[in-house]
Amino acid sequence: MTRIAANLSMMFTEADFLDRLDRAGAAGFDAVEFLFPYDHAIETVRERLDRNNLQLTLINAPAGDWAAGERGFAARPGKGAEFLASVETAITYAKGLGCPRIHVMSGITADEPDRDACEAVWTRNMRKAADMAATAGLSISIEPLNTRDVPGYFVAHQDATLALIQRLERRNVLLQFDVYHTQIMDGDIIRRIQRLKGAYGHVQIAGVPDRHEPDSGELNYPEIFRAFDAAGFDAPLGCEYNPRGRTEDGLAWAAPYLRGGS
Repeated sequence: MTRIAANLSMMFTEADFLDRLDRAGAAGFDAVEFLFPYDHAIETVRERLDRNNLQLTLINAPAGDWAAGERGFAARPGKGAEFLASVETAITYAKGLGCPRIHVMSGITADEPDRDACEAVWTRNMRKAADMAATAGLSISIEPLNTRDVPGYFVAHQDATLALIQRLERRNVLLQFDVYHTQIMDGDIIRRIQRLKGAYGHVQIAGVPDRHEPDSGELNYPEIFRAFDAAGFDAPLGCEYNPRGRTEDGLAWAAPYLRGGS
């Protein structure tokens, strides 16, 4: 049965971050995800999660200067110490917040002249991150990002990213299947869901091409939900989309998947 999680970095943004947890609970969500909780104490965030009976499904490791366009540094030469510090911080928060997985961003590498060197750095860094996470009982998620929204990002295609993950030989590193990014870069969504069964540990959704609610555009989301169900994926699907207006006003599509839904 399809379950969904509100992405609080993109939804309910009319409110301050902590108040978004209350808004998500009031709207009927029982799970949430968000990028960076690091401006708030673990205890403060945990209290809001518990107050609203919310499961936290995903956080991102700190990814550098986001406003300046930095998107992580796992594949960036010369950033090893910064990378490991970010993973340590994320593990501390994930454990404290009861979150089972961390999305570790690979970084923008278009300005690096040697792709092979970037792959070697990524492999070395990700093996260290995976081992650190495994000690804490956590998994690592790797997400390909489309080149339209994030030009120059290190990983952009599902199959190529999975090949990199397999070279790590770490069982707690899994693919992050973002349907929006995947449709833009690779397409063939339902067959890909079936073929990659077992390789992805987290899923995110949004309408294509405009990244709004998954109730319009070029994808048939009810069929996609059925495909994930058939593949045995039962974790909440992260709603990583930009609402067209006030978040609550655009949740008619989600009614069957919220608390009390039919």
